[in-house]
Amino acid sequence: MTKVIKGIAASDGIAAAKAYMLVQPDLSFTEKTIDDVDAEVARLEAAVETSKQDLEVIKQKAAQNLGEEEAQVFEAHLTILSDPELFGQINEKIKNDKVNAESALKSVTDMFISMFESMTDNKYMQERAGDIRDVTKRVMSHLLGVKLPNPALINEEVVIVAHDLTPSDTAQLDRNFVKGFITDIGGRTSHSAIMSRTLEIPAVVGSGSATSDIQEGQMVIIDGLDGEALVEPTAEELADYEGRAKAFADQKAEWKLLKDAKSLTKDGKQVKLAANIGTPKDVEGANDNGAEAVGLFRSEFLYMDAAELPSEEDQFQAYKQALEGMDGKQVVVRTMDIGGDKELPYLPLPEEENPFLGYRAIRISLDRQDIFRTQLRALLRASEFGRLAIMFPMIATVQEFKDAKAIFEEEKAKLVAEGVAVSDDIEVGMMMEIPAATMIADKLAKYVDFFSIGTNDLIGYTMAADRGNERVSYLYQPYNPSILRMVKRTIDASHAEGKWTGMCGEMAGDQTAVPLLVGLGLDEFSMSATSVLKTRSLLKKLDSAKMEELANKALDCETSEEVVALVNEYTEQ
Repeated sequence: MTKVIKGIAASDGIAAAKAYMLVQPDLSFTEKTIDDVDAEVARLEAAVETSKQDLEVIKQKAAQNLGEEEAQVFEAHLTILSDPELFGQINEKIKNDKVNAESALKSVTDMFISMFESMTDNKYMQERAGDIRDVTKRVMSHLLGVKLPNPALINEEVVIVAHDLTPSDTAQLDRNFVKGFITDIGGRTSHSAIMSRTLEIPAVVGSGSATSDIQEGQMVIIDGLDGEALVEPTAEELADYEGRAKAFADQKAEWKLLKDAKSLTKDGKQVKLAANIGTPKDVEGANDNGAEAVGLFRSEFLYMDAAELPSEEDQFQAYKQALEGMDGKQVVVRTMDIGGDKELPYLPLPEEENPFLGYRAIRISLDRQDIFRTQLRALLRASEFGRLAIMFPMIATVQEFKDAKAIFEEEKAKLVAEGVAVSDDIEVGMMMEIPAATMIADKLAKYVDFFSIGTNDLIGYTMAADRGNERVSYLYQPYNPSILRMVKRTIDASHAEGKWTGMCGEMAGDQTAVPLLVGLGLDEFSMSATSVLKTRSLLKKLDSAKMEELANKALDCETSEEVVALVNEYTEQ
């Protein structure tokens, strides 16, 4: 009988394929005394050899998908597998103590890991501890005969099933083989959900039970339209979903006709529809989907996809590629937004009780000015190759913005003095994602060139609700009148100073929110590229004067539910 798993629709589309369980296996074992030491050493050598073969494939895939620099991590792992001292000691332990290979492997590698981790004055050696841990896990999996999942090794059509997907997991997904995914946790604004929309693959998140209800190799239908998965569907159900998938493909083809159209409401009011991107490669998707700008370039992915802090030259090349790719259309780059749930292994941050309220984003940049200035120099140098705008994340006070802008001006002056060509037309703005900032939007508007509302965090901070926590997920309410009032306050403050306001949170592409945002006067809607054409189609059906009336009524509502009912009433007329 077909099992139906309910979750949250995170990325549109329908897909059917075999399940690939991206879950960590049980690597526990029992220590045993052995008689045939030669056979045990041979068993270890076979596991090491298979691990080398794995890593060669992973290294090759990483080089193709992420670049040569990222692939060097796996070269380091291969070096460890060929280390005569490390494996010599493991072999000796098997022979002298007559213990099984698993026990010898763990005992010796634990000693090396502990030794490297204690070298607090040598960062390079400390990082080797993590490499040894990874290599040990791989060899152990082959000794135990259990599968160690790795998305880079997928070579057939699959649906990924995971507890959650990290940004690095999603970066390794090959769209040719990964047809969709379902996770236990997460919401529409979790990183895995956002990345699924960027990759244009159907996704269901926050199912609560996918990893326990689905087994490796089972046929799974992912319905990213209704937010559910069907496990082991019948032939009739498969045929039905194939029909729905075709209907959705036809709908997308219809939207595609709007690729080069202006973003106009029914009564001719024009807004700008932009795309959110994570890497320069995503520019192609933005253009293919008719985006009129990049409203958010998440520059932190340049840091997360590297084994060390990216150099000024590496960053310059990435920004230049994005600017040239957008061919004169504006590209808004957010400076490094690290912290919270976005960590860098090579940039250890202090342990904090509340990392989302802690040392992150602009707070790191203003403190670690060496990192910040390198990024700003790379951006400034790239500015000659397109229409660049820069925004600072997590600004809470006027002084923070002034300090960040002053550093930008200093680096600009230095480059000009060095004779480097820099554009004179760079807009410098800020993210509006802290409630305190929205309350002084009128003050901040005097200094910024634009605001970009980051609703993912703004909603979380305003409602005091962690978006990754299922127990309080009901409080993630983009249509709550409190959020709408903050959005209006921000837009009105920018317009009073002759500036513009965009929105780069997921709310900008939310089909229920769009009518409200039109009515509130939002200038730029920046969203996952795959939502652009659908939103352009919706705009054509909206009368801006009626939407203004809708927004004013919504601001006076008491609950999200009332607001949604109002939107339905106004858009069904």
